[in-house]
Amino acid sequence: MQRDPETFAIIGAAMEVHRKLRHGFLELVYQTALALEFQNRGIPYAAEGALPIKYKSKLLTCAYRADFICFSNVIVETKAIAQLTNADDAQLINQLKATGFHRGILLNFGASSLEHRRLVFGLSDNLRKSVQSVDDISSQSTAEIYL
Repeated sequence: MQRDPETFAIIGAAMEVHRKLRHGFLELVYQTALALEFQNRGIPYAAEGALPIKYKSKLLTCAYRADFICFSNVIVETKAIAQLTNADDAQLINQLKATGFHRGILLNFGASSLEHRRLVFGLSDNLRKSVQSVDDISSQSTAEIYL
């Protein structure tokens, strides 16, 4: 399988942050360090980027704020919790669907090893079938999910 160089670069930056800081800090510490690592590696990003949300093909007056938007098209959500859950996966899936983005990365710095999940939301809008695949990977620290 061919690696996506943009998401590969994002995960590499997160691995470096986790390698240096380990687990045990609040999410904001990891977000701040990750922003510095993105800068050091030349990864374009926007922190707390506002993304419009569509409901029934209409834009809502509120917006979703991603922890990071990298390369103008990858949503990056960070966590600092003991273990990622299905609810964390569902949150990113909903964000991809609502914003129209196709790629998202979920990073968890709170575990002893960095947990990362790369989600690719395809052209299909059938998420009900895809949610079952999210349930199957809840115990893995690394996963790629194609929706």
